[in-house]
Amino acid sequence: MRDGTREAPEVPSGWWRRLHELWLAAVRAQDVTALATLVYAGLSEVAGAVAVVGARWEGRDTRYLRRWTPDAPEQVTWYPAAADWPGGSAPPPVLPAGDRPVVRRCALDGPAAVPPLVAPSLRETGAVAVVECLFPLGADDAAGLWVGLDHEPSEEERRMLAEQLVQVADVLMASSRRIEEEEVHERRQARDAFLAEASLQMDESLEVEETLRRVARLAVPAVAEGCAVHLFRPDGELEPVATAHVAADAQTWLGEVALHDAWLAAQLHRIAGQPRGQVLAGGGLTGGPFGPDAVGDGKTIRALSVSPLRARGRVLGTLTFLYHRDDTSLADLPTLADLAGRAALAIDTATLYAQRRQHVETLQRQLLPRVLPEVPGVVLSAAYQVGDPSLDVGGDFYDAVITDERISLFIGDVCGRGAEAAAYTALARHTLRTLLADGAAPGPTLARLNRALIEEGAARFVTALVVTLTPAAGGGWDAELAGGGHPWPLVRRADGAVAELPARGLLLGVVPGAEYAAHRVRLADGDALVLFTDGLTEARAADGTCFEDRLPEAVRRFGAAGELSAERLVAAASDFREMGDDDTAVLIARLEGRT
Repeated sequence: MRDGTREAPEVPSGWWRRLHELWLAAVRAQDVTALATLVYAGLSEVAGAVAVVGARWEGRDTRYLRRWTPDAPEQVTWYPAAADWPGGSAPPPVLPAGDRPVVRRCALDGPAAVPPLVAPSLRETGAVAVVECLFPLGADDAAGLWVGLDHEPSEEERRMLAEQLVQVADVLMASSRRIEEEEVHERRQARDAFLAEASLQMDESLEVEETLRRVARLAVPAVAEGCAVHLFRPDGELEPVATAHVAADAQTWLGEVALHDAWLAAQLHRIAGQPRGQVLAGGGLTGGPFGPDAVGDGKTIRALSVSPLRARGRVLGTLTFLYHRDDTSLADLPTLADLAGRAALAIDTATLYAQRRQHVETLQRQLLPRVLPEVPGVVLSAAYQVGDPSLDVGGDFYDAVITDERISLFIGDVCGRGAEAAAYTALARHTLRTLLADGAAPGPTLARLNRALIEEGAARFVTALVVTLTPAAGGGWDAELAGGGHPWPLVRRADGAVAELPARGLLLGVVPGAEYAAHRVRLADGDALVLFTDGLTEARAADGTCFEDRLPEAVRRFGAAGELSAERLVAAASDFREMGDDDTAVLIARLEGRT
């Protein structure tokens, strides 16, 4: 000091190093609180500084006070709940409008006094003057820094200290913004990953009940501790169709509440009619089985979210989540709305699939005989298995026709699937039944069917095999068979030998005027005739092997055990199949001898 005048100070050369260190640390920090040591170390080097005090608060709630003094090896931190809390109950200062740091010179007392929140922690340090910097860290997050000096600062000192405080505040604000952006990005990634996994899991099943169970299981505990799915019944009432809870002993309770609680039913009906979901917490849970006023398992539930299940322009039901924990970072309404939309679409798709399957099964039954006729001395068995998961109507068909003592069997396959294939299946089956019932032989019957398909302008070809069994004079049966591009049948003799029976012929519906020659063979009592479509022989194992190679042995083995039936063969092919999705039809006639 010269002539009683303090010289204009210079910024210490170490300040720029301190500020650079702060920037480097701020780039990596996950919370600006972790930068406290560098902040206080830098500001403590201000000339005349006897204390540096910091505070941070959320809304009107103070998170902590922190102070550095020369006699302390490091800063001291107090929290509001601590017994030695020096800040009292005074509220934090109100930030000025704007998003920039605000600096002022203030005193411990008087009109420009420091906020009551930090005054007690500054008075005992011997500070004469204080420079204050308040700055925002987020939407509801703010902080303050106060530097206590042992002298009244000159205008130049105040200006320089203000600049240093603003530089520190800028670093902390930039770090806070980066941290917040990273948290938002991480939450978005977690949200997208969860929704992607949810969609994948729900799309894996086309069964309504399984889809509903998957929706409930996915949400617990990823989104909440409890989940309930309700769907509207035809009468307009909501019915619980799936529930899940992280606590096994609360499963039954949640199921009962979802089914019987009138308060919950009223809330679900109300929110189902709204364009978006709603979160119920605090007073919004009053009167229901959840929240602090409830009893039992619902007492610890802090919040309830309800989202309408809306798909293809209609509301299917509601998706309800129950929260016990405070952290519901994934359970924001946009995420819930997205999840509910995906769940609704999966449920609606599964429902439509179930309806379609029912319709297909009904139509498929109309294309197959409801029951095979009973024939003395002959045991008939048939089986049909859908191979295509798309559940379009298949083109496989079979039937048996009794005319006096003659038994006529036929089996066939229309190329492709769907409504057009079903139409030609009906035409082929009806034509064959009618002709065989009138006593037509196999060869002429196939020729007539070929002509009918060509006259119809069929865009699909048909394969078929017709066999007639007539009692032979000396016992056994005379078999006459004709084929039109169909797999040849197998015969298992009474002695266990298995062989093919030739049935050559062109595909039906392709060549006009085609003729079909018959092949005749004698079958003895104890023999079995096996007719099948190519879905049986073309079932493939993982190594590419076809069931066709194993079929003769399977027929021999089942026959030896007295278990040769259509169901057995279809089941064996199904167990063998890893590839191939064609339908399979099998028709077997076991000749046991006439009485």
